[in-house]
Amino acid sequence: MDLHEIVLQYLVIINIATVIIYGWDKLCAIKRWWRVPEITLLVFAAIGGSIGALLGMRIFHHKTLHLKFKYGVPVILMLQLAGLVWLHTPSN
Repeated sequence: MDLHEIVLQYLVIINIATVIIYGWDKLCAIKRWWRVPEITLLVFAAIGGSIGALLGMRIFHHKTLHLKFKYGVPVILMLQLAGLVWLHTPSN
């Protein structure tokens, strides 16, 4: 297994986990149970789960009005994509 396969598997797993965590937090909000801290939700986006965070926000209609999520998660995704482009750009 090469590095690209490992990274792809990691990204799939972290994004699935992130969607689940956003869904769990939405359920907790509805049931008035203990909530997942916002920093945890943002950290999962930052460590590679930004697509999962956006999906979770969209699917569960969760955190869509909070500015740090509404704008922060897309910014995290753009930074991650820019980093991937930079890593895959051949140096001179």
